Amino acid sequence: MLSRTAILFMRLLAPLPLSWVRALGWLLGRALHAVAGRRRKIALTNLRLCFPELSEPEREAMVRRNFVYFMQAWLDRSWLWHAPRSVLESRFRRVGDWQVFQGQAPTIVFAPHFYGLDAGAMALAMAADRRFTTIYTTQVNRAVDEWMKVGRSRFGDVSLLNRDDGVKPIVSSLRKGGLLYLLPDMNFGPEESIFVPFFGVPTATVPSLSRFARLGRAQVVPLTTRLTPTGYEVEAHPVWQGFPTEDVVADTALMNERLQAWIAHMPDQYWWVHKRFKTRPPGEASVYGGRD
Repeated sequence: MLSRTAILFMRLLAPLPLSWVRALGWLLGRALHAVAGRRRKIALTNLRLCFPELSEPEREAMVRRNFVYFMQAWLDRSWLWHAPRSVLESRFRRVGDWQVFQGQAPTIVFAPHFYGLDAGAMALAMAADRRFTTIYTTQVNRAVDEWMKVGRSRFGDVSLLNRDDGVKPIVSSLRKGGLLYLLPDMNFGPEESIFVPFFGVPTATVPSLSRFARLGRAQVVPLTTRLTPTGYEVEAHPVWQGFPTEDVVADTALMNERLQAWIAHMPDQYWWVHKRFKTRPPGEASVYGGRD
């Protein structure tokens, strides 16, 4: 009942002016920052590791802004998944060469975990006239799971693959000229991860970008999404040349290196509430303290 009430609330938000939705997101973000002590500490730990040159007050201020962006992006799903197409188009600003997404060249869209990632996926699905695949984690709550799946697939030819489906359907889709929206910059545990630097810290990173690009014979096009006062700026970056190589470790390290540069342009909007450094090299203590 609580989940269905929350979904109804999001539907009711959809037709409201964006400024009202963002104002509510600001209020809820500040409230969440005040009560979510555990996530606040995780975000601060991440920032201490990644931005040691900042003062503690500067990092604390960044975390406050980060929680606001988190809630604003979450409430934006109301209009992303329920408002008319014309509303979404009026709030998207596409930057870069979007022609790269047309045609049938196998393409992996490297979409880092900035809070606008759902808006980026929606802007891409609306603009690309081709099969679109993304990897999806099933939600525990059935009502929420169905709401999210329907919302994310409302435009375009979108296929949501579960992580348990394995590699074969992903590679098959790419080789048939499909487009894969891939978000590999989270901690997925020690299985199949390798340690490469991220802000100078050895970080467990899945090498899926390099491996899928090689197996699917696909080009890689990064896509970053920024919250703005009028909606979202979604930027298609140039195709990566000479990628992948035969060195999956070097490819994955390059991915993190380029991700750092994008984070530097909008550090407030990255997913710092996630335990990015949870998996440590053998013998190294947890950076978050206590049991992870």
